Amino acid sequence: MGTTARRGIDALGNVLRIIGMAIVGVLVVFIVLTLLDANPENGLTRIVTDLASTFSLGLGNLFQPEEPKVGVVLNYGTAALIWFAITAVVVRLVRRAS
Repeated sequence: MGTTARRGIDALGNVLRIIGMAIVGVLVVFIVLTLLDANPENGLTRIVTDLASTFSLGLGNLFQPEEPKVGVVLNYGTAALIWFAITAVVVRLVRRAS
């Protein structure tokens, strides 16, 4: 495979890694905002909450402990770990294709 194609695949891998880590970052920021009792009416908090809900993989209510904050950590933390694993696998597969 030529160097141009190799660079393109590396660039694609980097873009996919950045997107995946941004998703993980959104989920972690949502967890932190929840733990710190951020104002739910704040614009930034609303944006992060909406994005986290979108990227939660349907796990927003997987665990339902007595303490709601523990539930957020477990549910959205699990989604973040899954996104991290998905990102690592996809990037590895893309780079291996070269």
